Amino acid sequence: MSSQFGQLFRISTFGESHGPAVGVIVDGCPPKLEITREEIQADLDRRRPGQSKITTQRQEADQVEILSGIENNLTTGTPIALIVRNQDQRSRDYDELREKYRPSHADFTYDAKYGLRSVSGGGRASARETIGRVAAGAIAKKLLKNQFNTEVLAWVDQVQHIKANINADHLTLEQIESNIVRCPDQAIAEKMIAHIEEIRKQGDTVGGIVRAIVTGVPAGWGEPVFDKLEADLAKALLSLPASKGFEIGSGFAGILLKGSEHNDPFRSDDQKSVYTTTNHSGGIQGGICNGMPITLSVAFKPVATIVPEQLTVNTDYENTTLTGKGRHDPCVLPRAVPMVEAMIALTLADHALRHKAMV
Repeated sequence: MSSQFGQLFRISTFGESHGPAVGVIVDGCPPKLEITREEIQADLDRRRPGQSKITTQRQEADQVEILSGIENNLTTGTPIALIVRNQDQRSRDYDELREKYRPSHADFTYDAKYGLRSVSGGGRASARETIGRVAAGAIAKKLLKNQFNTEVLAWVDQVQHIKANINADHLTLEQIESNIVRCPDQAIAEKMIAHIEEIRKQGDTVGGIVRAIVTGVPAGWGEPVFDKLEADLAKALLSLPASKGFEIGSGFAGILLKGSEHNDPFRSDDQKSVYTTTNHSGGIQGGICNGMPITLSVAFKPVATIVPEQLTVNTDYENTTLTGKGRHDPCVLPRAVPMVEAMIALTLADHALRHKAMV
């Protein structure tokens, strides 16, 4: 089913943007993993709306409730049910959309597939669906850290034409969280924030790139052929709302290099640990981790809801126009950072358990 992700560490998300609640069922998490509600809430706070002047002003506390699967801050090995109740819906903002399709939204395609759609807030196509992913991702991150010493970090690397210069070797969560755009390059972050504010004043939106690095990944995770780890990561990250591009390692820039420049030479240290002197592969070769950090990028398009009038059609396929209403992000990137981390962690937790089951 399209609302499920993973094989052994599996999640199922549920709920709509303007429904009573959204949430997730996490199945396959091993027992006795220590996790508190506050740890899950911390990631949801990074995702929630209304957190700064450059995000949507919809006011949602996004307080998570644990319904099952965790007792006395320990996972029980049974399905974990997490729920967040919606509180600040303004369905009246969507009245005009009952008979009009928003350009570059999922309105028309949902109608084409199902013959109906959730007009208010976009239903399952809304980014509020990612609440379940981020909540489950917090559990996956704790599992990866506790059992494998694997850590996932993501940050905003580019907003439209403004690009940061980040050395990820010693990057910390505190550096990423030090400003509202979540770019650890402080001077560039100020420029990004100013640019997003200017775009918001114009009633428009901008996109950009979120980069990520995963450290402490042991060699051997992943599968050959169709379940290659980079293929599963690509699927996970391209399933996020507004994501339009994926790169791992050198990505598209690798075409500018010759094979002699792009290959990652192997070496071994005194402890007979194998490493590569470069990491153009992004930590994955043949679909399987080689023990080096996994590095990747995700491109996010500009948010589709804008104030300037646009051409569209109504549900009778007659030409008309539409002016955007409601509360929306001028740039999705700051809130996309915990979403990217979550999808990476969920993918790696699943492959970690699959590898453990095989050996």
